[in-house]
Amino acid sequence: MAKNSPPSLHIFPSENEVLGALADFFVATAAAAVAARGRFAVALSGGSSPKKLYELLATPAYRARVAWERGCFFFGDERNVPHTSPDSNYLMAKTALFDPLGIRPAQVFAVDTALAPAEAAAQYGVAVEEFFGEHEANFDLVLLGLGDNAHTASLFPHTPVLHDPTVGVKEVWLPEQQVFRITFTAPLLNQARATAFLVYGAGKAAAVQQILELPRDVDRYPAQLIAPAAGNVHWFLDEAAANKLK
Repeated sequence: MAKNSPPSLHIFPSENEVLGALADFFVATAAAAVAARGRFAVALSGGSSPKKLYELLATPAYRARVAWERGCFFFGDERNVPHTSPDSNYLMAKTALFDPLGIRPAQVFAVDTALAPAEAAAQYGVAVEEFFGEHEANFDLVLLGLGDNAHTASLFPHTPVLHDPTVGVKEVWLPEQQVFRITFTAPLLNQARATAFLVYGAGKAAAVQQILELPRDVDRYPAQLIAPAAGNVHWFLDEAAANKLK
């Protein structure tokens, strides 16, 4: 992480408290963006942890606290599968968040996984550029998870995309899994106004320590790349995930 802008750590005893705190942060960030710019642009994360966050945001306790009609929803990464696949980040968000809240299709910017991976990535990069127009692509909020191998979005260890200097979207081939993924590059992620990691469980404790405390080695610990110029990085952790931190 950038030494002049240490991340903010929010550590709670339980998973439910972590989810509630991040939901509150989401509400506040959305409100500030709508007040300042009239809309709220967020890059969503996939996985089981974000799914629980989205389900919480769709409950009566939260749904009335966000101007959902002002939201614009992108995906920081996507699996190269059809939108009907159970592995699709889009389908997960549609089921957990968009459908329950009545989010209009025009508000959702999905990766076109019917295209070849390189073409899908290029087209999604154009969609991001066109959305922001003449302005820099500054998402109001980027939501991120953390794999136990220290990857985030689809920035995996020892993949070429880790050293891609472009602000854009790229395809990533994962040899171990024999699959493609589509991901925002680190420079695009780092233009965000605010970034929030959602991490809980003892299985993530080693990765959390690697990212936050070990010397920089982005090939081994890709999430170390996340150091936005705005310096507004928040880690929402439970005590189990934080238990290796000094």
